[in-house]
Amino acid sequence: MPDAVAPTPPVSKLKIFVRRLTSTLVLWGVVIAAMFSPNRLVSDYFFLGVMIFLAATGLIEFYELVEKRGLVSFRGWGILGGVLLMGGTFFQLTGHIGTQGSPARVNDFETGFLILFVLGLCLRQFFSRSNSAGILAISTTLFGLMYVPWLLNFIQKIQFFTFPVSHEGTGKFYVLYFILVTKFSDTGAYVVGSLIGRHKMIPRISPAKTWEGFAGAILVATLTSLAFARFFGDKMFGMNWRHAVILGVILSVCAVVGDLIESLFKREAGAKDSGNLFPGIGGILDLLDSLLFNAPIMYLYLRHVLTHP
Repeated sequence: MPDAVAPTPPVSKLKIFVRRLTSTLVLWGVVIAAMFSPNRLVSDYFFLGVMIFLAATGLIEFYELVEKRGLVSFRGWGILGGVLLMGGTFFQLTGHIGTQGSPARVNDFETGFLILFVLGLCLRQFFSRSNSAGILAISTTLFGLMYVPWLLNFIQKIQFFTFPVSHEGTGKFYVLYFILVTKFSDTGAYVVGSLIGRHKMIPRISPAKTWEGFAGAILVATLTSLAFARFFGDKMFGMNWRHAVILGVILSVCAVVGDLIESLFKREAGAKDSGNLFPGIGGILDLLDSLLFNAPIMYLYLRHVLTHP
């Protein structure tokens, strides 16, 4: 008889944590280094390239989850629309098209783009001879565009946010701030949940999430927010310790919610991860899940609270 193959031992939580942390630090380290480059071409266009890569790859993973669920979508149109949306917003924000930094003008561009995108999907269905589920295909394609590139676009809006002249470049610090607070929230939830987590949050969606981990996310994110405000507050227009506490709590709660939303999609599709691009993390959506909903929260707080006269 052939020798029995020994089962592969499960990977320890410590090794998983180290892989997740290493992948996260390497990826965001490269992105942040490029953002703060003194070379404008590097800081702006490398940033745009990263945003387009994240949007396109995230959409590919989302539409693959849709297909695993047994649903249909206009995948190619969705990916093309995501790339055009990211690029168009960038050129609006940087002044290549229209007035630089005007929130109203950027919002009008996105609204007009979404209208044309929906009309384009309807025309696509008109000429489809095999797809009889037009409403479903249009809905899943549009939701993918809204879930990934439209939410991700708020990072660009933070990056190029218009501040008083004496505070140029502040947007970069707010991007760095909200990414760090969000990712430390993820780390706090994982570490505390792994060590002392006993009470499950929503086991039918994410069996590993616990209320203890949720509390750890809030605590670690708030401390990170306070520490960042303490050392870089002079470079962040409108920031003080009160806003740091409020944002630490809000961003940590929304990060957990964003993680649960992606977990819901993966569970319905029967997938453990959205992809396998990053060791210990999974795919792009696994990397972005907590950031997607935090980006608009950070932007709206920045626009209507921190910089409100």
